[in-house]
Amino acid sequence: MQLIMLDTETTGLSPLGGDRIVEIGAVRVSHRRIDRKQVFHHYLNPDRHIPEEVVRIHGISDKDVKNAPRFADIGEAFLDFIRGSTLVIHNAAFDLGFLMHELRLAGLPDITDIPVIDSLELARKRHPQQRNNLDALCDRYNIERGHRTLHGALLDAELLAEMYLAMTGGRQFSLDMGATVHPASNFVQLPETSSGRAEKAETAALTRRPSLPVGDEDMQAHRLLLERIHKESGQAIWLLPPSYSS
Repeated sequence: MQLIMLDTETTGLSPLGGDRIVEIGAVRVSHRRIDRKQVFHHYLNPDRHIPEEVVRIHGISDKDVKNAPRFADIGEAFLDFIRGSTLVIHNAAFDLGFLMHELRLAGLPDITDIPVIDSLELARKRHPQQRNNLDALCDRYNIERGHRTLHGALLDAELLAEMYLAMTGGRQFSLDMGATVHPASNFVQLPETSSGRAEKAETAALTRRPSLPVGDEDMQAHRLLLERIHKESGQAIWLLPPSYSS
């Protein structure tokens, strides 16, 4: 199985809220060996401001990507790089959500069918009720990360490769690694279906609200209003006998 370790850095947490990718990094693992000559790495102009609180995380500021390419400029090359491989991503739903959004904006083919392994899901199975972020896992598997002072897509992809190989048996291939492969669509709810699901959830929340209490004074006022409408219209069906039919 040929694996692509992948990571992104972004302007924020929500692609549907307008956040974009500012860095993408990927490294190929063939026959359980990291091929550091086969990497895909770009800084990207997100066409929006990068908030200061995010810059403090990955160190990428507006001026750093002012003259960088847009995702649309490198999208086809990215698809070529990952074609025929299985993606390994730590917290796959996050990165895939951004990637699918960027591909859609660029008018490029989607990757809903590409096989994906979520290394965070695997780590939680191996190490339940423990911290399983990339830093914690590198420390657990004695992977040197002293050179990592900030998040970086390519650096994190390389650390992910070392961590994943260590967590799944090192360089000795095992048929029972415990890693579950899913299509990318399992991790990301596409906008055309998620919007309807969000509306249903909002409606459900409304219908679950308890009814408001109505006092005697309000009931009397309502009754008087109905009688007035009945008198003026001559045919208010809610005040007619039950046997009435139109």
